[in-house]
Amino acid sequence: MATETATTLRPPVPSPVRPGQKDPLFVRCLLIGAAMTVITLLILVPVIQVFTEAFSRGVPNYLSNVLGDRETLHAIGMTLVVAGWAVLANVIFGLAASWAIAHFHFRGRTLLLSLIDLPFTVSPVVAGLALVLLFGAHGYFGPWLIDHGVHILFAMPGLILATSFVTFPFIARELIPLMESLGPDEELAAVSLGASGWQTFWLVTIPNIRWGLLYGVILCTARAVGEFGAVNVITGRIAGQTDTLPLRVERLFQDSNMSGSFAVASVLTLLAVVSLVIKTYIERKKL
Repeated sequence: MATETATTLRPPVPSPVRPGQKDPLFVRCLLIGAAMTVITLLILVPVIQVFTEAFSRGVPNYLSNVLGDRETLHAIGMTLVVAGWAVLANVIFGLAASWAIAHFHFRGRTLLLSLIDLPFTVSPVVAGLALVLLFGAHGYFGPWLIDHGVHILFAMPGLILATSFVTFPFIARELIPLMESLGPDEELAAVSLGASGWQTFWLVTIPNIRWGLLYGVILCTARAVGEFGAVNVITGRIAGQTDTLPLRVERLFQDSNMSGSFAVASVLTLLAVVSLVIKTYIERKKL
């Protein structure tokens, strides 16, 4: 009885204090304040400035610069089409690469992982120049393509290739660790129960990785929409034909059309904000 009473009256063991909670209050306030200052100066202030300049001459002028300009509307359509094809290509490649790397150990696996990360280390301008050397009039494949009436540079295919290259790692790098952590157990169980390969892929694999796949698609889309360096090299800067939104912003700025350039830039900013909201939602779903 005495033992039970002593056990009952024993004070609770305090929970361990995390290292971050041991820092003095002024240190925590200083670090948080420094982080908020950097975010304000580098992100919030430029974003506010973009919208301030975009609407500086009123809403009608803004709508005229965005919806009333034929070349701007074409740039918006071009950007969405190029980004859509680039994302589709990377979804197909990302699923194939992540499946192979997560489920099999083969010779060249490390090399494949390194090649997936290559666009992170190569400047987009260099990627555009490489495409020019491959598909230009004096490139390796350019003369043959021209003889057969196939146009890569200064056309939609070149834009898609350049954008696909710079967005190459996003979906694959999101899916590879996810599929490695999930393992093949559920897929093997489905196969052992008689499911075909496609049934296993659509009914087991895709539901398990759907949030990671959507997260990678959002990152890939945001990067594709804002790409400037690679496409700037290979488009030829043909107004109304090969300009994307980032190129249109730069063209309007060079023409001293400040309200127009900021109006188009605000469209890109809105796309970024939408991507950020969707990304945050998916992160919560993943958790």
